[in-house]
Amino acid sequence: MLGSIPDRGLLEQPPQEVAPYLLGKVLVAANLAGRIVEVEAYLGPHNPTPDPAAHAHRGPTPRNAVLFGLAGHAYVYSIYGRYFCMNVSCETEGRAGCVLIRALEPLAGLDQMAANRNLPPGSPLHQLTSGPSRLCQALGIARATHNGLDLISSDSPLQLRDDGFPVREYLVTPRIGIKEAVDWPLRFALPNHPCVSGPKSFSEKISLYRIESRPSIRRTVNPKRIPRT
Repeated sequence: MLGSIPDRGLLEQPPQEVAPYLLGKVLVAANLAGRIVEVEAYLGPHNPTPDPAAHAHRGPTPRNAVLFGLAGHAYVYSIYGRYFCMNVSCETEGRAGCVLIRALEPLAGLDQMAANRNLPPGSPLHQLTSGPSRLCQALGIARATHNGLDLISSDSPLQLRDDGFPVREYLVTPRIGIKEAVDWPLRFALPNHPCVSGPKSFSEKISLYRIESRPSIRRTVNPKRIPRT
């Protein structure tokens, strides 16, 4: 198994702080694994400026109940009736927030990922896991089987792992593929990584913030562009 399981307390923070922390971590599903290279933060309804693009913005429902539970759980939802996206829950219990996993760098089980994506063996890495629905398909993640799983449990079939991969800088842009709060700078990615989805859209760079000493994102992005927590 790659690396160690992160401490749950590190995920009990606002989504815009958990998001860059997750960069470089590894998502493991059985014998398949990929490094997280792109994420997006979605804020909970307790935020002074509620996030209209977040599934939790109207409060708890049967669909989004995972988001109001303990941090470090998988929130999986379907789109277009056939694809899935996966989020990591954060904040403390009762305060919803999550981070969407947008792209992975495949690390283990590449042939199986290609088969899951109906692609031939040896397909380019970015075709396997570049995009939130692609990565779920590649790793076999679905709402019926993975929603609510504890990613911080060594007994879980879906886990977050930390293998010590160094992340020294990351990029920040507005989120993409949404219709609300489109200018909020809550999308984070490793710079120049080939598996990031739509890298040409990156325009704002935050350079050389080490993972063990990163300042709050709220102090490194123009404060007029990010919602307060």
